[in-house]
Amino acid sequence: MVDQPGPTSAQILRHLRRANAIAARAVAMGHHPFGALLVAPDHETVLLEQGNVSTVNHAESVLARTADMNFSSDYLWECTLYTTVEPCAMCAATQYWANIGRLVYGLDERRLLELTGDDPENPTMDVPARYIYAHSQKAIQVTGPVLEVEGEIAELHRGFWKRT
Repeated sequence: MVDQPGPTSAQILRHLRRANAIAARAVAMGHHPFGALLVAPDHETVLLEQGNVSTVNHAESVLARTADMNFSSDYLWECTLYTTVEPCAMCAATQYWANIGRLVYGLDERRLLELTGDDPENPTMDVPARYIYAHSQKAIQVTGPVLEVEGEIAELHRGFWKRT
């Protein structure tokens, strides 16, 4: 990252709440409750938003691939990926390859596992995004979990994964 200030607390909360609204929309469309958005270097402009599509087309990976096709690598390095839940190994790697330089998430993978249990639709891995980035060649900045919105995000998941 260039010596550029990060997003403010108010911006982080606003964007994570928007991502959670995207996740709720994904649920309404019959998909898993995950939502993501890409925010420009100004920390205000939302460039892309994406809900979960399928088991292998997660919100973050679809968004990162779309971003890669539409923006330069240098520009993406200055952008922020906001997501309701810490990216899985697949999504963290896709963010890495798309060259999106900052990640902000609301709920971590371990908390998600507590909510999903052994649900076969979401076999949650215990591979933190920070672990993946620590073993890479890029210094992706990570913020999360964000406790101020963790409960709101967890509530959506609690309702979804406990359905009968």
